[in-house]
Amino acid sequence: MNASIDRQRKRCAVIASAFLLASCGDSLDSNTSVPDPITQVMQKSAYKDATWSMQAVDLDSGRVIYDLNSSSQMFIASVRKVFSTGNALNALGAQHQFVTPVYRQGTVAADGTLNGNLILVASGDLTMGGRANADGTIALTSFDHNEANALGNAVLSAPDPLAGYNSLAAQVAAAGIKTINGDVVIDDRLFQPFNFRDEFEVRPIFVNDDVVDVSFNQSAEGAVLPFDYRPKSAAFTVQSTLKTGGAASALDIELAPELPPCIGSANCVGTVSGTVPADFVPPLTDAYPLIRTFRVTQPSNYARTVFIEALTRAGVTVTAAPVAANPAQLLPAQASYASAQQVARLVSAPFVQDVRYVNKVSYNIGADVSLMLFGLAKNGSTTMAASLAAEQSELSSTFGISPSQYHFIDGSGGGDTTANGIAVVAMLRGMRSKPDFAAYVDSMPALGVDGSLTTITNFEADATLAGAKGQVHAKTGTYVGVNASAPTTPILKGQSLAGYIDAKSGRRIVFFLTVNNVPITGIPDILTVFQDQGTIAALLWKLQ
Repeated sequence: MNASIDRQRKRCAVIASAFLLASCGDSLDSNTSVPDPITQVMQKSAYKDATWSMQAVDLDSGRVIYDLNSSSQMFIASVRKVFSTGNALNALGAQHQFVTPVYRQGTVAADGTLNGNLILVASGDLTMGGRANADGTIALTSFDHNEANALGNAVLSAPDPLAGYNSLAAQVAAAGIKTINGDVVIDDRLFQPFNFRDEFEVRPIFVNDDVVDVSFNQSAEGAVLPFDYRPKSAAFTVQSTLKTGGAASALDIELAPELPPCIGSANCVGTVSGTVPADFVPPLTDAYPLIRTFRVTQPSNYARTVFIEALTRAGVTVTAAPVAANPAQLLPAQASYASAQQVARLVSAPFVQDVRYVNKVSYNIGADVSLMLFGLAKNGSTTMAASLAAEQSELSSTFGISPSQYHFIDGSGGGDTTANGIAVVAMLRGMRSKPDFAAYVDSMPALGVDGSLTTITNFEADATLAGAKGQVHAKTGTYVGVNASAPTTPILKGQSLAGYIDAKSGRRIVFFLTVNNVPITGIPDILTVFQDQGTIAALLWKLQ
């Protein structure tokens, strides 16, 4: 061993801890250059102007196996979620359940009339029973509706998105309340509303993930496409004139307004118009129905109406107008509710199901709320800025990750979110000592099996790589922007993949992989990059 390596080992021995071993120890003796099969993928002509970064590390020893630009700040997009969901899982625990209670204020007369208000206290429950499978898991699909407009289609989950509200309403009726001679209010004060990508202000109350789904079926040329939408509510209705054009017509679907500002006002309507070519095949699923979504821009107003309608279905009469702004001015002092006033409660699935939902389908709002829930649990933070600060402290003290190694603006990876590979690997490796590590790994999409890695299957054409199917558990991230040198041309600013590989050798490795600034013309080019990264992950499985 030469003197410089010996000195470096001694330095590492002094400063190293479980989360720093990735840059010290045995890696000093080994060649960490990227092997030729992986380099060949990275050197395809599509990437001649792009930049790659990669690090692969042995989970147990921390030995660096391969390293390429791992100290460079790179766009990581939704790979950022490995931090927000990991910290939230550590703070809350996999089995934590959210309880959403309903309280009455005032007295209930002998005839069942509540002379006062009914208040639903939002708990941050992401699904409110609206994606609940019979076995207690949260229902997922291969193509989630939260990305329907961006990706061009989706597959809707099967459960009733109003199931939780129906359950609460039935409990209110069972408590003997027949008439509410007052108002219905959503207490949304758990945390301060935060801006979600300039679309709306997120609050801790949800109905159908804050979207209204519109499903279209095929029609004859010249005819309007049959459609349906969910949830059905007077809070927001949908009309459509979308029709089938000729085979040579262009796909042109317009939602107006996609971000409706009128929720909470009477007659709030969204319209869909345009044409679909006669020979159009919906993307992703290669079959109808075709899905588009409208954003619920006023979650508390929408949830109030939905709850009143559920109460009506349960046989409870509400004298207040069902469609109106949420009357927050009627709320009592926060946390002043008495247990004797509780008339209903909804208990969520264990939190690990939320983490699985967020990571498997890359649910952005869920990741942002996970960060807020972490901040609340850690030190009572109620703003996005305070939660980010709490996370920064946690990353430094628990995982040894310096703020200089990343730039986070939210919990989901929006905008110019960056990190270096060393930081991502340190987070993933640091989770191995946490009680819910197994659940964390399982929450990641599995290569060629589920979540956002479902469609990565090209590697299976190579018999030597086919065994990697289901052995890679990794979070994906996609960031598309505008090419600065050609403002009308899109560019893939970042396509990332990071997680765990149960390698062919039997050992588990942690890896980070990203490519930045790839010129593209559309979604097919992104999918090609996606497949290439899947191939690299499969090669890591094979080579290690």
